[in-house]
Amino acid sequence: MTLPTDYLIDRRRLRRRLSWWRVAALGAIAFAGLALALKDSDLDGSGDKLTAHIARVSIQGLITGDKETIEQIKKIGESDKAKALLLSIDSPGGTTAGSEKLYDELRRVSAKKPVVAVVGTLAASGAYIAALASDHIVARGNSLVGSIGVLFQFPNFYKLMENVGVKVEEIKSSPLKASPNGFEPTSEAAKAAIASLVADSYDWFKGLVKERRNLDDQELAKVSDGRVFTAHQGLPLKLVDSIGGEREAIEWLEANKKITKDLPVRDWKKKSNMERLGLVEGAAAVARLVGMGSFADAMEDALRAEKGRGLDGLLAIWQGFP
Repeated sequence: MTLPTDYLIDRRRLRRRLSWWRVAALGAIAFAGLALALKDSDLDGSGDKLTAHIARVSIQGLITGDKETIEQIKKIGESDKAKALLLSIDSPGGTTAGSEKLYDELRRVSAKKPVVAVVGTLAASGAYIAALASDHIVARGNSLVGSIGVLFQFPNFYKLMENVGVKVEEIKSSPLKASPNGFEPTSEAAKAAIASLVADSYDWFKGLVKERRNLDDQELAKVSDGRVFTAHQGLPLKLVDSIGGEREAIEWLEANKKITKDLPVRDWKKKSNMERLGLVEGAAAVARLVGMGSFADAMEDALRAEKGRGLDGLLAIWQGFP
């Protein structure tokens, strides 16, 4: 039996369309795979520079001690071409552990080359911890610095749940397990346990300020009640070393660390993340179109895992608004 010509032509067209989508899907998947494989590479020139320079790193937003920033700073410490590190800070802080991690890495760099911090609008709490790691802190007169303290917050829905007749039942190994949890009145023992965590981290924070800013107990007490100060206020309190910006920081490097002021300042940016361009999402969509749903799900799950970063634990963060 001979098939109609129109039917054969339609079959060929359909086959071509399917072949094109398969090729497109494979290409998109390969491109997404390349993006994931290169996620940890220096796509934007953040690797070792070819000529002598002052390296600039920006600390912005919430500090979590993320791997990219730590690796970036570590590479600057290892670079023979980066003669100094200029730390540009504009942050309200972040997690206490993340700030500690950032501080420790900056101190390792400071053991090898000069580090100077330049404060923009804000270097509070965990961001001030980062500034403490530098050899010299420069800030604009109206920059905000300080907020020396530690915070632990948790919501409590007990009264609301009681009013609507909802109760969460639980069985736990000991009274302080998963306490406070917000579903029951917070016991005095739970409050005391959390208070001891806050006090321990607070003592550590104050110890850093006292050591790095060379303060006595009386001077420390004046600046460690949790408030923020303008740099004008903070200068006589020894929270900052001078008023100014990047130009003044470079002048200090020249005068005190013998760093040539003519050296170019080069940004060591975070590594390019090709997922941000939508490549993984696009590849997943194409894979789903051609029936590769499980592969698309895996790519999307990996991307969600990459993006999912919370602020669990103790916080060293300034909250200037509700």
